[in-house]
Amino acid sequence: MTLGDNIKYFRKLNGMSQQAFAEKMQTTQQRVSEWERGKVEPSLYNLMRMLKVFSITFEELTEGLEEK
Repeated sequence: MTLGDNIKYFRKLNGMSQQAFAEKMQTTQQRVSEWERGKVEPSLYNLMRMLKVFSITFEELTEGLEEK
């Protein structure tokens, strides 16, 4: 699994479209798509924001990530 896969998993688990998640994150749907596809890594600020939006821990968000 990748970070993008985990972001997508938690977004869907919370019943959010990419657009709805983007609005909560104060970004664009295109940026959310880039995160989920692994084209762009979210900044630390955005990672911390995701934890609040999803009500999860950093460990939960990064669980199962592959080593590069």
